Amino acid sequence: MPIEFLGMARPNRGDETHLNTGEHFDQAYFTRLARVHEDGGFDRVLFAYASGGRDPATSAAWFAAKFDRLGILLAHRPNVSNPTFAAQQFATLDQLSNGRLAVHIITGGSQKDQIRDGDTLPKDRRYARSREYIQILKRAWTETEPFSHEGEFYRFEDFLARVRPVQSPRPRISFAGASQEAIDVGGAEADVFALWGEPLAGTRAQIDAVLEAARKVGRAEDNLPKIQTFFRFVIAPTDELAWKRADELIARAGALRAAQPVDPRARPINPENEGSQRLLRQGAPGTRHDRAGLVHATTEASGGGNAIAIVGSPETIAEALLDYYDIGVRIFHVRGFDTFNDSVDFGRHVIPLLRSEVARRESEENPPLRLEA
Repeated sequence: MPIEFLGMARPNRGDETHLNTGEHFDQAYFTRLARVHEDGGFDRVLFAYASGGRDPATSAAWFAAKFDRLGILLAHRPNVSNPTFAAQQFATLDQLSNGRLAVHIITGGSQKDQIRDGDTLPKDRRYARSREYIQILKRAWTETEPFSHEGEFYRFEDFLARVRPVQSPRPRISFAGASQEAIDVGGAEADVFALWGEPLAGTRAQIDAVLEAARKVGRAEDNLPKIQTFFRFVIAPTDELAWKRADELIARAGALRAAQPVDPRARPINPENEGSQRLLRQGAPGTRHDRAGLVHATTEASGGGNAIAIVGSPETIAEALLDYYDIGVRIFHVRGFDTFNDSVDFGRHVIPLLRSEVARRESEENPPLRLEA
């Protein structure tokens, strides 16, 4: 099965190593970054969502008019619109992008940020709402006769979408989470299940849990969720230089964060979501796991834990990610700490290695040879 690469559609220069001093939506920077991803062989980019930020759907429509290959992963919270409206919006965007849309449903890992958008449901009920929302989206995209729905969260009568997605039968839906509620919903409904990047053992356990949940509801082996995992990375010409760079960028990012006014909307040091909590339990800052994984790089640099960082030369990073491919990961969501320049390097030096090795493995019956580290 081929691998895919997912990048970030960041709206401005601001990241862990650069202070954003311009517009929140810097069109020139946004265009350059998207071009780097398209030229670098990424398959799609994520349009993220947070309360008070730029609207991802509008941004994605603007993007679709400027780029003709790179795909879109649109993040969406069920609390911000009714599913029938969202189904029409997404189908329209799939039309505008000529079938390049995928949708990522966000249940919400931060109660504070949910409340900013007026969402007061407790987390367990949000998962139930997400499941109902996904089920309605699927029907709205595929039903050919008017249908009605009466559920716990939504009720409507005689709905029939007049605009259909380009993709048949519908755009792909992804879901994320580390709690049992998330695994149950995603295992039952998602085409793609997204995980935070953990050390190999934890990722393997999470994958097993997701696939078990999918099988439990009767999904066939050829219809199980694809697994996506998010990694940060630190890349340099050699492993030694990469580890040195990791120390330097963490120090730089920490100093930059400390020098800025406290942002109440920033990712919390002690995040609520189970995925980040799992990462924070993996060891003290600086702990190394597996081939090239650095624990807590995102905590030290960003103020919150959302992925292990893979550190090394292009060859080492490719080897480390192949270890995850071997346990079932097929979509790699990656971002460096210097977003623009790291995306250039990853596309130029890592993606070709990974695509070549996976293609070779798929074409040969013999056990695969490993890349030279």
